[in-house]
Amino acid sequence: MFTKRLLSLNLAAVAALAVLSAVSLSVGVADFQWRKLLEFSDDLQLMWVSRLPRTLAVVLTGASMAVAGMIMQILMRNRFVEPSMVGASQSAALGLLLMALFVPSAALMVKMSVSALAALAGMLVFMALIRRLPPSAQLMVPLVGIIFGGIIESATLFLAYENDMLQMLSVWQQGDFSGVLLGRYELLWLTGILALAAYLIADQLTILGLGETVSVNLGLNYRTVLWAGLVIVALITSLVVVTVGNIPFIGLVVPNIISRLMGDRLRQSLPAVALTGAALVLLCDIAGRLIVYPFEIPVSTVFGVLGTVLFLWLLLRKPAHAV
Repeated sequence: MFTKRLLSLNLAAVAALAVLSAVSLSVGVADFQWRKLLEFSDDLQLMWVSRLPRTLAVVLTGASMAVAGMIMQILMRNRFVEPSMVGASQSAALGLLLMALFVPSAALMVKMSVSALAALAGMLVFMALIRRLPPSAQLMVPLVGIIFGGIIESATLFLAYENDMLQMLSVWQQGDFSGVLLGRYELLWLTGILALAAYLIADQLTILGLGETVSVNLGLNYRTVLWAGLVIVALITSLVVVTVGNIPFIGLVVPNIISRLMGDRLRQSLPAVALTGAALVLLCDIAGRLIVYPFEIPVSTVFGVLGTVLFLWLLLRKPAHAV
């Protein structure tokens, strides 16, 4: 029965993603007709340079951030956290700002690496903070994360204000795909590779979620898997922030929805998490393009509204039966 439910959910997610991708490729300010693609006209160039890169960027971002959120919840053993709620996204933006201030001519990969290290450092500081909390205070973890992230964001905002870089900072803080073109999104393919790496160690991550004592007793190299998970989350977060900016709630809402439907079997649920994350972000991107057409609403704003509604539904809904 579980296998049938898993297959049905994955097929539904694939079908939804296919339909939304077709809609995304069709929607835009410029005139576009599918029948002219084979005529090597301007429509083909529009598809190749703008529409296709944007759709791929949305799919890669949604899938990888949902996977990063799932890993974060496993590592923290808490269903109410995600990269933007543990200081990772804010630290990544701070790392980028520092690079722009002190080494503005550095290569993009260098800036991304520093951003990833900053995100990793932010997560490590957060983990050190929550170790002082009692095990029963699970709801305190996201509250501490929100405060911690707010402190980092405030410091980043102050530095940007003092150096007249608020406009640049807003690009990293507010996720938007309107500037995605061919040649400006390719780094996001690395997030797909990282999501695949997470799938390959899914069983180890599941065991790690049982706690350090149980993991060690089962023969797991706890620290190696923990660092692997943290590095994957830090790299995904920094790559997304560098390329399209921060998009909150993806890593919080999507894993919780899939966990309610499929339970906590990470290897079985991770593909559904990636597909659902990609589909939801693509839906929000399409909505952002159509609500005030021909203008756009940033996808972070649309998903923020949708994520809030979905999160409240998850909180108020009765717990699902364990699978």
